[in-house]
Amino acid sequence: AALPDPLGSIEEMTTRPNGLQIGKMRVPLGVVATVYESRPNVTVDIAAICLKSGNAVVLRSGTDAHGSSQILAEIVRRETAAAGLPEDAVQFIDSTDREEVGALLTAHEYIDLMVPRGGADLIRRVRDEATMPVVAGGIGVCHTYVDVDADLDMAERIVVDAKTVRPSVCNAMDTLLVHAGIAETFLPQIAGALGSRGVTLHVDDRAARLVAGLPVTPEDYDREWLSLDCSVRIVSSLDEALDHIAVHGSGHSEAIVTDSWSASQQFLKTADASAVFVNASTYFNDGGQFGLGCEVGISTQKMHARGPMGLRELTSYKWIVLGTGQTRG
Repeated sequence: AALPDPLGSIEEMTTRPNGLQIGKMRVPLGVVATVYESRPNVTVDIAAICLKSGNAVVLRSGTDAHGSSQILAEIVRRETAAAGLPEDAVQFIDSTDREEVGALLTAHEYIDLMVPRGGADLIRRVRDEATMPVVAGGIGVCHTYVDVDADLDMAERIVVDAKTVRPSVCNAMDTLLVHAGIAETFLPQIAGALGSRGVTLHVDDRAARLVAGLPVTPEDYDREWLSLDCSVRIVSSLDEALDHIAVHGSGHSEAIVTDSWSASQQFLKTADASAVFVNASTYFNDGGQFGLGCEVGISTQKMHARGPMGLRELTSYKWIVLGTGQTRG
């Protein structure tokens, strides 16, 4: 609630040679709908951020969290009315019938933006069936690359954090890439740290000579584990690591651990993701950690929003033109 209100703010104001002042004013999108699965906190987070950004919201919870989400939505509606806002600005679909999701996805005359929150199957269905604009994301195949010039103790802390704090979230690390030049030292070190926390390593042939683990499969490199599992690959160079990320990454979160300025800059410029980290955990890709408050989701698209979607990402703009009687004819 304490975050700055984006609505009505004027951006990029310029004065043309003819004296016209032209800029952009932030405005609400209108009605935002979200279909989400198993986390009832999403009910409150999305309702709050939509109301703060001037939007109405339609909420459709998954079966597992339906009861809790319904109660939370009732509380939000009650408090919305108590604050002097229209209670019906928050709508909760009190049904777990999958056919009603289909009806919601085709209600483009009433809904301006659809945001799916959940697994790959849900996101795929929304993208395929929705007739209104969709901002999707949350599917993470996230990498941490430990460079030949890395501080290995720092790398251990970062990798352990990215993999083990909340392994079931989309910004958790799924694949660890290690430069061959430090693999003999670092892999046993990190295998011990991860193993003590219950992580199962899925290792390539080169890594298998240094640490114990299950054989990694080609499919594993495209897997969002959502568990205490981690794919491990040894690479011969930064370029090879970036090539791997380009093929297998989901555009979510990518990290490099290095003391090399040139390596960090190459990684920042080349890795294609909503957030790219140098010497920090991928677990930081989060609206709260970025100072945005809560978030609607983490978009892996490039249009209309990318990364954590906060207040500003739930607004659009209109051009405003201020004149003193100018005509064009």
